[in-house]
Amino acid sequence: MNKKFLGMMALMFAISLLVACGSESSGDSSGEDMETYTVATDANFQPFEYKNPDTGEMEGFDIELIEAIADEAGFNVEFKTMDFDGLIASMQSGKFPLALAGISITEERKETIAFSDSYYDSGLILAVPEESDIQSIDDVAGLEVGARQGSTSEAYLLESTDAEVTAYPEIVTAYMNLERDRLDAVLYDLPNVKYYIKENAQDTLKTVGDVLEGQPYGIAFPKDSDLVETVNEGLATIKENGTYDEIYKKWFGTEPPQ
Repeated sequence: MNKKFLGMMALMFAISLLVACGSESSGDSSGEDMETYTVATDANFQPFEYKNPDTGEMEGFDIELIEAIADEAGFNVEFKTMDFDGLIASMQSGKFPLALAGISITEERKETIAFSDSYYDSGLILAVPEESDIQSIDDVAGLEVGARQGSTSEAYLLESTDAEVTAYPEIVTAYMNLERDRLDAVLYDLPNVKYYIKENAQDTLKTVGDVLEGQPYGIAFPKDSDLVETVNEGLATIKENGTYDEIYKKWFGTEPPQ
């Protein structure tokens, strides 16, 4: 083996190292080196977030919203599901960097956690059986009314009515008990109530009365989180460039209110 051949081999080896280094750098610039944040969320709050039973993947308006925000803000997200009443506690303890699951922005919650700018305007609505005589929240005194544990609907019933309140970890359980005549009514967030009735109970349940406690949804963070400003900037960008409108129309079938 002569020196000329050895020199050529050395040159080829050096070139291969340069190509490998270039490929690694290219991979990093595509997003592999971006920070990944775990998002605490719910697994059963359609159409905002739920786990697709066929794929096991999280889907919904909130899921696509935070993914679009992350794309604009330059970070990745992964999801951790839990009961709704655990979301606020996880923010208070700093266990997760952010959470979203149709979390209403309230003054009480703002005392212990931080919120993004609002991204959806909601409120509470009463669901009852089709044949029910209940016409509004004023009629529920002494009746069995379902809600979700840790939600603003549970708080409203306990603070503003004389109903017999039963709160469940999953709101679907309340709807099913209502259909089986185990409850007289259910109070919960308007979009979820309407979605459940449309998909599962058009002939058995209806909504009655006014929309109560009109409260916007926000993305939640531990108090004094550095992520709030970053997420707000990403949210503002997707509202300006039309991405928010596309996601909203996909999941709710209409243009977002102006």
